Amino acid sequence: MSDKTTRDHIVEAADQLFYRQGYEHTSFSDIADAVQISRGNFYYHFKSKDEILDAVIEARLANTRKMLEQWEIEGKQPADRIRSFIHILIANRAKIKRYGCPVGTLCTELAKLNHVSQAEANVLFTLFRTWLRRQFTLLGRKADADELAMHLLARSQGVAMLANTFHDEKFIKQEVEQMYDWLRSCTESAARNAHDERGAG
Repeated sequence: MSDKTTRDHIVEAADQLFYRQGYEHTSFSDIADAVQISRGNFYYHFKSKDEILDAVIEARLANTRKMLEQWEIEGKQPADRIRSFIHILIANRAKIKRYGCPVGTLCTELAKLNHVSQAEANVLFTLFRTWLRRQFTLLGRKADADELAMHLLARSQGVAMLANTFHDEKFIKQEVEQMYDWLRSCTESAARNAHDERGAG
């Protein structure tokens, strides 16, 4: 097994454990046991849990960027791409119901700990905010694009938190359908505004 492959396995295992158990409640031993490597081999790659956390955040950022790029390719229209964001709640509903949102739970825990990596983790939300703002701008809602992006982020986080609290999959599906309806109203409003502007011109 190459050094890079071993390191990747450590980061992947830590990512899952931080999500399921929380960063504070995950030990070096937990991660080493999950990867099934010796302590010596483990310490060769990472000297502290904070180093692993930084690597996990870096990996999540890279994966998020890839996901957003994929949505850009697959979605012909801005509304299609925004729907892909909303659909995360359905695609990951089993994990969300059990553990919550991986981004939200990590950012909240690091904020409580006043951890030095809190700002870096918050970049994950900034990535989504910036991307959603761009999609709403392309949709024709430039004036309130950031407001709409933040609203959708806030609502998806609220749904994830309550779904995790009540372990209610039906609730997730109902909320997702309402978010789809809300997106349709945003799209229709943008189309009407564009039509009115053309008529006025």
